[in-house]
Amino acid sequence: MQKLFSFRFWNRIARLILRNREVILGLIVIITMAFATQWKYMQFTHTEANLLPNDHPVNNDYNKFLDKFGEEGNLIILGVENKNVDDFERFNAWNELADTLATFKEVELVLSTSNLPTLSKTEDNTQFIIAPALQEPLQNNQELAAFKKKLFNDLPFYKNLIYSENDSVIRTAIYLKKEIVNTKQRVVFIMDKFQPLVQEYSNANELEIRTSGMPYIRTLNSQNIVDEIGMFLIAALAITSGIFFFFFRSWRATFISIITVIIGVMWAFGVLGWIGYEITVLTALIPPLIIVIGIPNCIFLINKYQQEIKKHGNQALSLQRVITKVGNATLMTNLTTASGFATFIFTESKLLVEFGVVASICIIAIFLLSLMIIPIVYSYLPVPKERHLQHLGKIWINGFVSWNERMVKKKRIPIYITSVVVLILSFIGIYQIKVSGSLIEDMPKGMQFYKDIKFFEESFDGIMPLELVVYSKNEKVTALKTLKKLNKLEEHIIETPELSRPMSLVSAVKFSKQAFYGGDPEYFDLPSTYDAVTMSQLLKKSATDSSLMKSFVDSTGQYARMTTFMKDMGTDRMQRVEENLREKIKTIFPEDRYEVTLTGKALVFQKGTDYLVNNLILSLSLAIVLIALFMAWMFRSLRMIFVSLVPNLLPLLITAGLMGYIGVPIKPSTILVFSIAFGISVDDTIHFLAKYRQELIANNWRIKRSVYAALKETGVSMFYTSIVLFFGFLTFTFSSFGGTVALGALVSATLLFAMAANLLLLPSMLLSLERSIANERTFKKPAIPLVEPVNDEEE
Repeated sequence: MQKLFSFRFWNRIARLILRNREVILGLIVIITMAFATQWKYMQFTHTEANLLPNDHPVNNDYNKFLDKFGEEGNLIILGVENKNVDDFERFNAWNELADTLATFKEVELVLSTSNLPTLSKTEDNTQFIIAPALQEPLQNNQELAAFKKKLFNDLPFYKNLIYSENDSVIRTAIYLKKEIVNTKQRVVFIMDKFQPLVQEYSNANELEIRTSGMPYIRTLNSQNIVDEIGMFLIAALAITSGIFFFFFRSWRATFISIITVIIGVMWAFGVLGWIGYEITVLTALIPPLIIVIGIPNCIFLINKYQQEIKKHGNQALSLQRVITKVGNATLMTNLTTASGFATFIFTESKLLVEFGVVASICIIAIFLLSLMIIPIVYSYLPVPKERHLQHLGKIWINGFVSWNERMVKKKRIPIYITSVVVLILSFIGIYQIKVSGSLIEDMPKGMQFYKDIKFFEESFDGIMPLELVVYSKNEKVTALKTLKKLNKLEEHIIETPELSRPMSLVSAVKFSKQAFYGGDPEYFDLPSTYDAVTMSQLLKKSATDSSLMKSFVDSTGQYARMTTFMKDMGTDRMQRVEENLREKIKTIFPEDRYEVTLTGKALVFQKGTDYLVNNLILSLSLAIVLIALFMAWMFRSLRMIFVSLVPNLLPLLITAGLMGYIGVPIKPSTILVFSIAFGISVDDTIHFLAKYRQELIANNWRIKRSVYAALKETGVSMFYTSIVLFFGFLTFTFSSFGGTVALGALVSATLLFAMAANLLLLPSMLLSLERSIANERTFKKPAIPLVEPVNDEEE
């Protein structure tokens, strides 16, 4: 491994690349074409992000629920305000829309005011029968008023299912076939059939129809991800190449860099198709990430080439030195960046593992592409003219470097004081950070489907499903004793403001008792022991039991399902609701006779957020340990590990403090910030220390001269790359997803803080600790000889 980082090894690599230019370019073209053939295998995710490991107990509970009751996320909801359907013709159009939707092959069932089932007894009182509440289209507004009166007053079973608690909204429930819910067929149906039809009825009848439900939300959310990939690529490429051109003022250098990162993006899409990972909200960020990370590689290589040309004008020697001098340090920086992403592999979350695998592979790939393409292409081009090198002598950039040098020389104490004060303030902010497990918080708030989510949440007290499964060990759940316990649990849920009125076996039994007593809503209650015996005889003869009960009871009769919906809330509040619910369950259901499980999409996502937060420290610690090992291997000095880590940990703490002050919560998207930013920000440290080592040898271990020389040469490249990275990640703030915006803004801010720390704090610490860390003994027989021979012209 040591040979991999030896100067002699990199000389051989330089000769290999420059002597086999045609072969290498040919291989790049062939590999690119091969990856292009894999693009057809790329597929976009059709499910929600599951942040938990597959074998996590919460996932196991959810999968058991699906095995017993089938897919829960197959419900699409249409809603219209009651006041907007006060005309019988509009109400008939509303019903006609439901009837039309019921004819599609992708739809399992439609429950609406057009076919609302009512339960009643036969005239001879021998059995129950089911008939629609509305037999035929309404003929006038009087019939409409009568129907609504019956719906709102006489059919409490449909409260919070078909009409809202305060009768202000009427809904239609569309149940998709469960086998298509997690397939592309669902997307095609919603985008090509469902949406156009709803829009057509909405326009024709001047109805504002609201749409929600997990299949619909997932489809539009995924489509938004697809739409944003192209936008991100164009924005990232335009902004980073624009800044590149501003610094270098060379169309040639800009064009070469653009071609390099575009090939990297093509490889990234190829890797996604080849491995077979779905494009999710995270993996969709990888192509623009490759652009943002690839351009700095190009900056270091091209900047070094132009510096060498300006120094001696020998193109062959300049190209050799680009690979020999910068290749080693650039490999280290890309390895550390890849390590920051690779730490997500250890989270065991499928979503993050896939992101970590693909991102780390692509970062190494863009390093190899940069290292090969840039020297080879420049070898075919004429030597840069004087105008191409003018940026190296710009007054403002030289002034910036000189200012850094003055600060390090004369203002080290103020730099330390400022760092300590900022650190203290950051810790205060960190204690104010909150955790968010909201399923919809990061969704694009400007989109209509998000506004519809909030509409239904306000009208029906929630939209995110929470499922409770009650297992009766000794008797069937239809036993009156168990029904009474279920009813107590329902009453508690109704009293909980964050939860909606539940739907369960209890409501179906109450509906049966109401029918038993002639449809009088006063009897919408659990039956007495006598009523239960008589009703059970009628139900056995009716064949309606299964149609009413199958959604709430499994085939064995020992598992009962209760469905409620949660409001969008933070993790702390959700945990309190969950704890309160579990405490009530313990008092109602003795553990020796019942087993109650909480599950559902909302709970799975919230537990996933908790899981990621708990693993944040693990993944970040792993990244720090990996990079500390790199530093220990490079310098064989514990003090140097300390010096190299402090300027990179401080920006992370500052960002975390800012999150607390400005109210950005810890959530799946912002959790990524720290490992990504740390892996990237340490690149500047490596470049600086690598040059510092070279200067130590060249200046015969004179510390101050070495620090200032390293600052002068690497300061320009560090500034360029930091600015490119800052604006590159800032492109993510163009997203309509709140999480992506937060990720872009926070990483950009962290990298800016890291640039300041590496240009001011790092050299200051080297100078202050020079007697301890920067002597010949410290660097005796280094593990990674990053230095070049002083007389490298002879190489």
